[in-house]
Amino acid sequence: MINPKYATCDRRRFLRHTGQSLVAVCAAKVLSACGSSSASEVDATPAVDAPKVDAIPLGPAWASGGTAAMTDVATYPNPFPEAIATCAVLNMTTAGPCTTATTMIRRDVSEGFTGLPMRLALRLVSQTSCMPIAGATIEIWHTNAKGVYSGVTPNPQLCYGPDPSAANNTSMRGSQVTDANGDVAFHTCFPGWYPGRAIHIHFRVYVNGTVTNTSQLFFAELLTTQIFAQHVDYKAFGQPDTTLSRDGIIRPVSDKTPYILDTAIMTDGAMLASKMLAV
Repeated sequence: MINPKYATCDRRRFLRHTGQSLVAVCAAKVLSACGSSSASEVDATPAVDAPKVDAIPLGPAWASGGTAAMTDVATYPNPFPEAIATCAVLNMTTAGPCTTATTMIRRDVSEGFTGLPMRLALRLVSQTSCMPIAGATIEIWHTNAKGVYSGVTPNPQLCYGPDPSAANNTSMRGSQVTDANGDVAFHTCFPGWYPGRAIHIHFRVYVNGTVTNTSQLFFAELLTTQIFAQHVDYKAFGQPDTTLSRDGIIRPVSDKTPYILDTAIMTDGAMLASKMLAV
């Protein structure tokens, strides 16, 4: 297991020495499909300078230590309104190189890993009527606090960085079946970052066993900046090197609002992140 103090630096060095372009691999298909800039142009975009820590507003008192710190789950509110007038459709994006062949139906996907505890609440609705879709399966996957994916993937050199032990766990991956309201809720940890990408969460929607939507969800940048400047489980890694406006996947999208998760702090310091998905 890598010392988290050096994980980010080592991963950058690994990618540089192998000559792999993480953005080029992850973004090539979606960029070419959208008629946007080539993957090589995205990869050539210089990293964004990290903001000065003393210029960052003091954030909320987020909890640490992973999902074990979620002690007030019974008080978490339902973030979705009872009546829905309109629902925004998310464009399909690439699944990326870090998929796995199997998934597990479970709520807590953290497997005991540390990080800012987060409840990820998603509601699935029909894009034509905005009515809930029950009985569908939503699969999610994202990195741990170190910016490393888990599981047996087809591209370990890209997904694990210098941490091959990541193949031995399946953290931050899982699926759930939507209830009568179209809702699912995962217990996980705020993702870490890796070079060339803004922080994101992958998801796939299966209706009647068929994939109907594959896309990604993102976080507001001020929130991300605060967490990586102040949170005990993240600040050792420094600020992410890629903003939303430079990310190869979300950059071509003119209105990024439907892709940004709504977030709030709970009484126990956990994050409630939520989004309605229209398919």
